[in-house]
Amino acid sequence: MQTEIIIAGFGGQGVLFAGQVLAYAAMDQGMHVTWIPSYGPEMRGGTANCTVVISDLEIGSPLISHPTAVIAMNKPSFDKYEKMVKAGGLLVVNQSMVDREVERNDIRSIMVPANDIAEKIGDKRMTNMVLLGALLGNLNFLPLKAVEKSLREHLPVKHHELLPANREALERGSAFLAVTVAPVIE
Repeated sequence: MQTEIIIAGFGGQGVLFAGQVLAYAAMDQGMHVTWIPSYGPEMRGGTANCTVVISDLEIGSPLISHPTAVIAMNKPSFDKYEKMVKAGGLLVVNQSMVDREVERNDIRSIMVPANDIAEKIGDKRMTNMVLLGALLGNLNFLPLKAVEKSLREHLPVKHHELLPANREALERGSAFLAVTVAPVIE
C-alpha cells in the first residue's frame, strides 16, 4: 500500500518539519519513504510545502499529482491543494486560518482549529503537530506512537523539552474525525 501526502503552508509554520517527522517515523517502521521539500527564498512567510510518499513496497516515483491526503495549514494552500486530493482521499485543514468550507463532496475532510489548540497547549509552534495528529487519526497507515518515537529519536536533544507538548498536540489532533462523504481509503 502506498500513501501520498502533501503538507503545505507558509514558511515558519513547521511544514517541512512535520513532513520530516512523518518520513522518519515511517522509515523507523521499516517502510519505504520519499520526502521532497519545496519552499520560496523567504525564511518566513513565503510558501512552503513538502511531499511525503510512504509505501510497504519500493517507490517508483516521488512525484505525485493526486495525493491520498493533504494538510493545508493556510488558506492559499487550501485553495491550491483541495482540487488535487484523490477522490476518496483526505483533506486536513487548519480552520484557524481558513474562512471557507470544503467544496468537494468526493473526499473526506476535517476542519481543525489547530492554531487555537496549539495556543491552549501553550506553544503556537505545535500547530503542525496538531494537524499531523489529525491526519494520523484519520488514516490507518502509521500509528501515532511511531511518530512520538520518531520525535524522541530524531529531535535534537536541545529541543527535548518540547516532547511533552508535541505528544499532546498529536493526541489532541488525532481526536478530530473527518467527515466521510466518500468511501474510506485504507
